[in-house]
Amino acid sequence: MNRVPWQEKPKDSKDILWRFSANPIIDRYAIPTSNSVFNSAVVPFENGFAGVFRCDNKAVQMNIHAGFSEDGVHWNINHEPIAMQTGNTQMIDSDYKYDPRVAFIEDRYWITWCNGYHGPTIGIAYTFDFKEFYQCENAFLPFNRNGVLFPKKINGKYAMLSRPSDNGHTPFGDIYLSYSPDMKYWGEHRCVMKAAPFNDSAWQCAKIGAGPVPIWTNEGWLVFYHGVIKTCNGFRYSVGSAVLDENQPDKVKYRTQPYLMAPAEIYEQVGDVPNVIFPCATLHSLEEDKLALYYGAADTVTALAFGHISEIIAFTKQNSL
Repeated sequence: MNRVPWQEKPKDSKDILWRFSANPIIDRYAIPTSNSVFNSAVVPFENGFAGVFRCDNKAVQMNIHAGFSEDGVHWNINHEPIAMQTGNTQMIDSDYKYDPRVAFIEDRYWITWCNGYHGPTIGIAYTFDFKEFYQCENAFLPFNRNGVLFPKKINGKYAMLSRPSDNGHTPFGDIYLSYSPDMKYWGEHRCVMKAAPFNDSAWQCAKIGAGPVPIWTNEGWLVFYHGVIKTCNGFRYSVGSAVLDENQPDKVKYRTQPYLMAPAEIYEQVGDVPNVIFPCATLHSLEEDKLALYYGAADTVTALAFGHISEIIAFTKQNSL
């Protein structure tokens, strides 16, 4: 039976999310070819866990690899990138693949990632066993990033969060919602959240983007997102949370004004891209009121944090923009 990885909060901690004492859990050289392993996604699978990992190689080519774990902390990542087979369309060119998310919907695991097709857009694939993967039609035109599926249909349709962007290190970005009847054709695009005004919440004033797959709670959809401020030292990525309406998830009920986590530890402040915390996945139990948050640190390594779902929701409600 799967269990949420867990470490109790330190007695002197006042944090809503607290870091795993053994961070980072995945080193940049976790496989022989890797320069960095970060911004990756994990899910319960069989008697343990499976995941899709961003592994940039030593030529700094971006690709995604499958991996497996018994405890959600110690991971065995395949040395070779995922080889896609044909899904619901002819095979699509892919110059690169990065920042995957994984959502189980109905009978299979769906993977979304930033796919290089004349610029970044949202790639989609599915798997049943994390051994064979089937690539589907790209969801959107370039340029787009941070495609995150909801774990169940909403009003009979698949739903995805994304962040329309440009072709570079995007200096802007808001979160949008789109729907699909068949996981091939996407439309009904709606704005969910915009970057906050500087004077209201500066840590998220430059851009925001969806993080892990949303979690259904009795308050609505709990979502984590990254927020970015541009400082004199470059971009700084932190983590916030929001609660979206159950049936109309483009409606924001609550959204944190203060961040939940910001770069503070050396592995978050120093790396290929300094000062980055980038959340991509959670393992959670509503019954046990536990959540494990996986995040990329400094675009170099993978780290883990913990929290109580009830405390996160209460904090989001009490400190809402």
